[in-house]
Amino acid sequence: MKNDMRTKPFTISQVAAGKISTLLQKRITDAEQTFSHSLKSTYERNIKPLINTSFFYQPMQLCQAWQNYVIDSTERSILFWDTLRQRGDNYLALKDEGNPPLLHFDYEILLDARKFDKPVNYALARILPPDGITIDNNKRPYIIIDPRAGQVPGIGGFKDDSQVGVALRARHPVYFVIFFPTPEPNQTILDVTDVEDIFVKKVCELHPNSSKPIIIGNCQGGWAVMMLAAANPKDVGVLLLSGSPLSYWGGAWTSGKGNNPMRYAGGLMGGSWMSSLAADLGNGYFDGAYLVQNFENLNPANTLWTKYRAVYNKIDTEPPRFLDFEKWWGSLSLMNGKEMDWIVQNLFVGNDLWTGKIRANDGRPLDIRNVHCPIVIFASLGDNITPPQQAFNWIADIYSSTDEIKARGQVIVGLLHESIGHLGVFVSGKVARKEYKELVPVLDNIEALNPGLYGMKITEKSVKNGQDPEYEVSFVEYRLEDIAKQLNKYERVDEQPFKAVEVISEFNQKAYELFAQPIVQAYASENTAELIREMHPSRIEKWAVSSAFNPFMNMLQPIAAKVRANRLPTDRSNNPFAILEEAISETIETNLNLYRDIRDTITESLFFSIYTSPFGIYLIQKDNKSMEPREPHKIKDPTKQPVVQQALLDINKGGLIAAVVRTILLLEKDGEHITLDYLETKKESVQKYLHLLGSFEIADVRQIRGREELLCYYYPEKSLQTLPKLLSKPKDKETYIKFFSLLAEDTKATTTGKLCAQQQRLVEKIKHILNV
Repeated sequence: MKNDMRTKPFTISQVAAGKISTLLQKRITDAEQTFSHSLKSTYERNIKPLINTSFFYQPMQLCQAWQNYVIDSTERSILFWDTLRQRGDNYLALKDEGNPPLLHFDYEILLDARKFDKPVNYALARILPPDGITIDNNKRPYIIIDPRAGQVPGIGGFKDDSQVGVALRARHPVYFVIFFPTPEPNQTILDVTDVEDIFVKKVCELHPNSSKPIIIGNCQGGWAVMMLAAANPKDVGVLLLSGSPLSYWGGAWTSGKGNNPMRYAGGLMGGSWMSSLAADLGNGYFDGAYLVQNFENLNPANTLWTKYRAVYNKIDTEPPRFLDFEKWWGSLSLMNGKEMDWIVQNLFVGNDLWTGKIRANDGRPLDIRNVHCPIVIFASLGDNITPPQQAFNWIADIYSSTDEIKARGQVIVGLLHESIGHLGVFVSGKVARKEYKELVPVLDNIEALNPGLYGMKITEKSVKNGQDPEYEVSFVEYRLEDIAKQLNKYERVDEQPFKAVEVISEFNQKAYELFAQPIVQAYASENTAELIREMHPSRIEKWAVSSAFNPFMNMLQPIAAKVRANRLPTDRSNNPFAILEEAISETIETNLNLYRDIRDTITESLFFSIYTSPFGIYLIQKDNKSMEPREPHKIKDPTKQPVVQQALLDINKGGLIAAVVRTILLLEKDGEHITLDYLETKKESVQKYLHLLGSFEIADVRQIRGREELLCYYYPEKSLQTLPKLLSKPKDKETYIKFFSLLAEDTKATTTGKLCAQQQRLVEKIKHILNV
């Protein structure tokens, strides 16, 4: 397959078919090898030692082991089903309460958007600090936006070790944007963006002496945050996008880089019309249970077996954790049909977020190029819902090169986890205690980074036994061109078939709206919609084993209480029957994983077979201006880039601020190891004397920093020689000298407490140029 996709459709399709067939065979072989390896591992760890044990030759011991196993497994079975009963009862109790937000922390609602002139089902909540924590209201506030991905809000503050918890322990004010299970009639996604903008302004009013807020967008909350920042860039301080997809066509397409079956779902279902049908059957509401079911289908082994096996196997310790998580997982919410249609058509299928096509209610384009505040992106290689390509590729879509990032004054920091899954990015206690804990000071000091694209690294320090681990945070600057190539082995040629998906989706959507939708809507009612919702498997598995609906569960409850009161857990580590149970469990899990791997492989191959057929290629070629993703390319002479040429034209502009920024950049040593401690020192030292420079807009300074970064990199000598032109006003020159005199006397202004020889020579040269 060639990049330009403009040769004959049949030729391209034939070449693509060969590659798809090769990849299919390779993936199936990999799945079979993984299956064989897992079975062999189970045999080596469980069956082989069991065969060699003396139990089989000692009947009395074997009988005793059987008796112990039967008693223990019977007790575990009773307690297991009672745990499922508790889950069902919790589900019904929360439903009766209206499925409220499930935050671990107390909160108070400051603004309820259901009472606005244009109501939406959102509210701004202030998190109340627990006992022992005092909030510093002068610190930068946090605003956390959870995704509407099927469940009620709470994932960002699900437990003490969470995004909310680490921010509170750092004494930051924390606000949570919550939503209610049922949307207001006729509300739209753009209405929600307007309301979130009001919430941000409210937080800014509550903290007039603080820096602009840090806004965290979790999963689908990430694109909501980007739209919010594009709509009103001035009120946003720093963005943290956690597991957030922004480039929806991206994803791995090579063996060993991971399968992402969700990526192909829209194409195989014929586009967006299925979500419209689901909303019409729901009498105008899209049921979040469908989104939850899609997530569960990604890992059938965990959904059908492993999570229940963990409860059964650790019945004395696991139920509280299981029930706590299932409260949130099973508390489902709804979306308006119009909201879901907008998301699917503009994001999942259309991939329009980065194009600037999306417009706010007032007609303004929501162009994420207008987002100038620092952005931190947290993704994981183990995330098969938001793979790193979907989290990062948008950067290459809107910026032509690293120098354009710098010219716009933009700071983008990427943090990539090696293995954690999608949910773990938000709810894992280990992630909260490491990544999110270290992100708090990074978000406080990120403005001290010069414009550019960085990778954040967290390295564990050596500590004594028994002590909590400590970490060192550092930053490595990358070139956009290198990152785009590293993440996309096929240079994103695999994204081109999604253009055909978009065309097919538009046709099917119009056909559905014209021929089928009027009939479906005529027969749908609230009664049938409620029946469909309650009969969804995600709900049946809960209420069907609850005390209210299942009489056997009422009979089981007193028996379980008695078993729990008198239970004496048996040591199963040397019991041959317990070992055999574990081997059977692992075999079941291995078979389900094989089914998943084969299914995902066929899904991927089927998708590319359909959309790289001659007709699919024709649809891609039909529009000569088709949205072939922009890939940054190597530039022979970087100084010829428009952004660099423009910086050179503006070399004498900016006055005092530009002179100070330029001097700081020139004094910074190239290739210096950038640590968090260095950023904290730099920010503290500069802020101490910042008042001398007068008042200025942060957005303007970001642009100046970006321009000066390019000038100091490409034209260091010319940047030095033109300093006098920036300080043509005597007062500016006087202030400049005072600023750097105070900075030079500050021993904390550098990491070593003094300037190195190279920096001292540069200072003398600047003095000579300025006649100081």
